[in-house]
Amino acid sequence: MAHEFGGSRSARLDAFAERFSRAGLAVLVFDYRHLGTSEGQPRGLIDIDRQRDDYRAAVTYARGLRGIDAGGIALWGTSFSSGHVLTLAAEDSEIAAGVIQNPYVDGPAGVRKSRASAGLRTSRALARAWIRDELRNLRGREPHRVKLVGEPGSVAIWTTPDALAGYESILPADRAGWEPAVPARILLRTVFDRPIRGIRAITCPLLVCVCDRDRIAPVRPAIRVARHAPRGELRRYPLGHFDVFTGDGFDQVVSDQTAFLRRVLHTQP
Repeated sequence: MAHEFGGSRSARLDAFAERFSRAGLAVLVFDYRHLGTSEGQPRGLIDIDRQRDDYRAAVTYARGLRGIDAGGIALWGTSFSSGHVLTLAAEDSEIAAGVIQNPYVDGPAGVRKSRASAGLRTSRALARAWIRDELRNLRGREPHRVKLVGEPGSVAIWTTPDALAGYESILPADRAGWEPAVPARILLRTVFDRPIRGIRAITCPLLVCVCDRDRIAPVRPAIRVARHAPRGELRRYPLGHFDVFTGDGFDQVVSDQTAFLRRVLHTQP
């Protein structure tokens, strides 16, 4: 199980893991390097290639554990890590299943959605932050960071009306391992990242949990993933991006995911 954009494994992934564990599944939850409780400098760096390498390493590690069915490994991703799940599942035919929720799977579509909600002023400020960070990176200097979430109209990566409160709702009380600001270089990297293009190569069962009221992750690309993946299954919920982590939304989504995993992995509680 891998966390969302700029998040950590303590941001409610433990709640999902506990429910899966009760159903008879062994669960490995990890932080990408530079984030959470993992090592790596600079802190808060979001690097797509490195994160996918970390996910591959987690799969290799899990397959080598005693008592684990190496042929029964499922991948789970939320938001930005959903794209990593698609990438790994497309390249590794031994993956047994995949689950993605509130999926962020198409960079260009995500950037368009973000620009539309942020407005021209914020978009220009983020562009300047990206240039500044790229220049500092070339010179080997400390990154120029930008806030991860903020109020509408502020300069932050996510400024939808539900972004700040949503992140607050999933963080642990001590906010351990959470980086409130990240190097701005990730802003351009996401434009060219399109894991949705490889979905026809995914041969394992894939559950796609879409939030119809999602203001952060584009809904239409996620639905296309479910419809065009050879063994895709779609579940739609009248929820916002962060509603899958708490309350009734969490109970409904995790129940569907648990039933799916038990069915396709032939797991008994």
